[in-house]
Amino acid sequence: MASETDCLLRHASSSAAEDVAQDMDAKPLLSRFLSYPIANTNTNPQRRRRLSAKLASAPRPLRQQSFGRDIGHAAKETYLITSLSFTLLQYLGVGYRWMTRLLALGCYAMLLMPGFLQVALCYFFSSQVRRSIVYGDQPRNRLDLYLPANSDGKNPVVVFVTGGAWIIGYKAWGSLLGLQLAERDIIVACVDYRNFPQGTISDMVRDASEGISYICNNIADYGGDPNRIYLMGQSAGAHISSCALLEQAIKESKKEESISWSVSQIKAYFGLSGGYNLINLVDHFDNRGLYRSIFLSIMEGEESLHQFSPELKVKDPSNRNAVSLLPPITLFHGTADYSIPSDASKIFVDALQKAGAQAKLILYDGKTHTDLFLQDPLRGGKDELFDQLIAVIHAGDKEALEKYAMAPPRKRLVPEILLKLARNISPF
Repeated sequence: MASETDCLLRHASSSAAEDVAQDMDAKPLLSRFLSYPIANTNTNPQRRRRLSAKLASAPRPLRQQSFGRDIGHAAKETYLITSLSFTLLQYLGVGYRWMTRLLALGCYAMLLMPGFLQVALCYFFSSQVRRSIVYGDQPRNRLDLYLPANSDGKNPVVVFVTGGAWIIGYKAWGSLLGLQLAERDIIVACVDYRNFPQGTISDMVRDASEGISYICNNIADYGGDPNRIYLMGQSAGAHISSCALLEQAIKESKKEESISWSVSQIKAYFGLSGGYNLINLVDHFDNRGLYRSIFLSIMEGEESLHQFSPELKVKDPSNRNAVSLLPPITLFHGTADYSIPSDASKIFVDALQKAGAQAKLILYDGKTHTDLFLQDPLRGGKDELFDQLIAVIHAGDKEALEKYAMAPPRKRLVPEILLKLARNISPF
């Protein structure tokens, strides 16, 4: 009941805010900061009179309450992010290696701060963002929705699972992607999940699966097309989401009961800079500072590494029927990624193809772990990864593709010199 009331309050306050923006010939907040402007078509005098009457009866205290909730939400999010950072330090320990990396991370964030602040402003105050929608009964079972300014109830949907080394994953990490795809008439759902030590890998996969289920069964209520749902994960999120997808396919191949969503509802899967064979990555992560003991604790022991390695499960002949149920899979990876080597994606695609799945790999020469997800989108303009996502998601929609082709380049959010400096000192 409380969540329904909250949704009604948000809807009412968002509608009032949108009317004010239209009446003042103002552009949407999303467009002002991130992309091309949306033309104002409110030139009908009768329409203006109706808006004036509507504004006169708008519940002004409701809007004030909504603003107060936004501020409170921002404070809670800041606290959560801070606590996640301290949790990470607690488990990694404080030594020379991590002190230098922490310093590098601080400098990296400061250099990109001009872009982060613009994205944060949209995230907390844009009426096109629906934050912290409850999808389950566990802690962190929340998701954010990024909605296009104009929706006819047939918008494609991307369910996105963020990365964060299984320790500091958070739904807001996907806000830049969500905001920019929403500008191209695509709904994005960023799914939050329990991190270690609040949960281990089985909890994370279960949370991601529940988030996917919520979208599959409810996205039509938000203007999404339930027949055009795409699943995407980045870094640790790519691993978690691929585990959830393959686990669901195995359940369906065994005709298990109580299935709340189907692999057939996912049109395609996108994996960005992910790792899919944990056994091959244990030593690599240990050398990078995610120590073996911590990693094995996250993955529920060495005996569970096979269970949560999608590559190995695809190679298992007993899962051949499950693999045949998988949607088309595209993996993206930078060749200069040192956090998770690009070979992780290359070998997984080979395994998928040999097992009969439709899979392909797109490599980006010289791109690092954060280039594809942060620096390139903050740079604005043409973005090869972004273009490829749009081409797949809007495939068959001639009108959407023409609109995208004619749209001005995305706005630059960070000066080039800061992006280059950030890339050089990035600890990832």
